[in-house]
Amino acid sequence: MSVERVVLASNNAGKLRELAALLAPLQVTLVAQSDLGVGEADEPHPTFVENALAKARHASRLTGLPALADDSGICANALAGAPGVRSARYATLAGAAPRAVQDAANNARLVAELAAHADRSAYYCCVLVLMRAPDDPRPLIAEGLWHGEVIAQPRGGGGFGYDPHFLLADGRTAAELSAEEKNALSHRAIAMRALLASLRE
Repeated sequence: MSVERVVLASNNAGKLRELAALLAPLQVTLVAQSDLGVGEADEPHPTFVENALAKARHASRLTGLPALADDSGICANALAGAPGVRSARYATLAGAAPRAVQDAANNARLVAELAAHADRSAYYCCVLVLMRAPDDPRPLIAEGLWHGEVIAQPRGGGGFGYDPHFLLADGRTAAELSAEEKNALSHRAIAMRALLASLRE
């Protein structure tokens, strides 16, 4: 990547931490949009890719910097892909609830809605969009999927969001992985590898 400073079109501290670690080998400084006075963009769209494009364009336009946007969530097969793009807001709480409170409510709703289903399979989806300028006619787009299943009882103290309930094939939850393991295996890591491959091309 020829740029050294990229704005992250998100105020999610967990995403910033993970994406900054994934970009570290390229010596790219990822700056949260909130540090530059940019608020959250609207995310009215039904797909991850449309929301990621809207967020990246918003951040790039307001900062003049290349922008990286991540739109991601968990999709339960028995729920026709829900929560999907509504993952961060699945349990609507009054007011601006702290992230940990919102995460707990989201997890409780997902577990409750899957209680009547034998199929607990789910996958995390991440769509990354890199816009080199607000009017970039060819934004780079990459997708990553991470498969597992949703368990009722949370395990592990790492990660964020649905990680304590996301069981992997090796018997651990995403929250029981080290940060290094998660950054090698996750939907975000898979999408970032695809994005970097596109950049090299």
